[in-house]
Amino acid sequence: MLPAVVMAAGLGTRLRPLTERFAKPLLPIDGRPVLARLLRDLADAGCRDVTVVVGHLADQVQRLAGDGAAFGLSIRYARQAGPNGSADAVVAARARAPYLVLGADTVFAAGDVGRFAAAFRNDSAAAGAVAVRAGRPEDGPAGVRLRAGAVERLLDAGTGVVAAPLWAVGPAIAKRIESLPGSAPFELAAAFQQAIDAGERVAGIEIAPTRDLTTPEDLLVENFTYLKALGGVGSTEPPQRVDVPALPAPEREQ
Repeated sequence: MLPAVVMAAGLGTRLRPLTERFAKPLLPIDGRPVLARLLRDLADAGCRDVTVVVGHLADQVQRLAGDGAAFGLSIRYARQAGPNGSADAVVAARARAPYLVLGADTVFAAGDVGRFAAAFRNDSAAAGAVAVRAGRPEDGPAGVRLRAGAVERLLDAGTGVVAAPLWAVGPAIAKRIESLPGSAPFELAAAFQQAIDAGERVAGIEIAPTRDLTTPEDLLVENFTYLKALGGVGSTEPPQRVDVPALPAPEREQ
C-alpha cells in the first residue's frame, strides 16, 4: 500500500483566534480531532507508513499522533521551516514516490481515502491523481476541468467540481514537486499543472463531499448536531451559514 504524507504544519490563519492556542489539525468535527479521524482513515486504507509534516504548535500534533501505534500506523515527523506552501511541505517529508498527500484539516467520507488510493494504483497510465468533489458556494470560483477522467486544468473557474486536499504522487510528478515550481508559496497545484501541460496523465478521482474547517464558523456548524445530541434537547438541525457584513472601521481621533 502507498505511504502517506499528512500536511499538519499550517498556521490556520483563517481560524484565528482559535489557532493561536490550538493546532488546526486538533480542532474537532463531531467531537473528535480531525487529525485523529484522518489517521484512522489511513489505517483503514492500509497506508501504514505515514509522515506527518509539522510546524505551528508541532508539540500538540505530536502528542496526539505519537508514534502511530494507537492508530495502527508507523508515524515519523518532518518539520516545515515556515508556511511556504504545500509543495514545500511535501519536500520536507522526503517521501519516496509513489505516495499520497493529505491535508490535516479535512474529514473524508468513510472509505474514500482507500478507494482513491486503489483507483490510482489501478490506473497504470496515471502519473498522479487529484481527488475531486462537487463544488459548494463557499468554495468560490476555483474549480477543476476534467475530460474523460483526466484533469485538464486545476484552478479553472466555473466547472462545478473542485479539488479536495487528497493527492497521489507518482515518480514523474515527485520530481516536479522537488524542484519547487513557480514562486513562493510553492504549491502542489503548480507541479501537477506542469505535468499536465507536459502531457502527463493526472487522474481526477471523484469522492464524496468532505467536511472542512476553514473559518471559526465551520467549527460551530460541523459540531452542532453532535453537541445537540449530547444535550438531548432542541433541534438537531445545524445552523445555516450567513453572510455577515463587516463593521466599518472606527474613526480615529484627530
